[in-house]
Amino acid sequence: MTDMDRPEAVAAMLSAADAHGMTVTVRERPAADSLPKAAAILGVTPADIAKTLVVKRAIASYVFVVIPGDRTIAWPKLRAALGVNRLSLPDASEAYDATGYERGTITPIGSTHPWPVVVDSTLTGRRVAMGAGAHGFSAFVDVDELVSGYDGTVADVT
Repeated sequence: MTDMDRPEAVAAMLSAADAHGMTVTVRERPAADSLPKAAAILGVTPADIAKTLVVKRAIASYVFVVIPGDRTIAWPKLRAALGVNRLSLPDASEAYDATGYERGTITPIGSTHPWPVVVDSTLTGRRVAMGAGAHGFSAFVDVDELVSGYDGTVADVT
């Protein structure tokens, strides 16, 4: 796939990855309607797909939370890690406004806003597939490079 074949959002994400010292590989893939199907298409386990959720901390303040695909956020742990009492998930429109990405494509890499990044501790030392900024694409990312490149926080949040 050449740069001309990639949607603009994917190209911007790759440029941002490079600017942050990250080596990211993008793979085009067919749509999948479930995590197990997406994992099968990519030839990985569901745990090797990282979900990026944008979480609202306060009015117009968000954080990216990156967790394994087969796990869910443990809200008390995340609140403790962030030192806040209240968190919420924004609706799809608000998530797009906060990141520049549609749900299912969200990644901290190249987001329109540089929100803080929290990565679940079970992901460190691994290379995972995650959103690439556009539907039909997955980005393969070294989690330690993501943490380093985006000054992320590693915490047990699942």
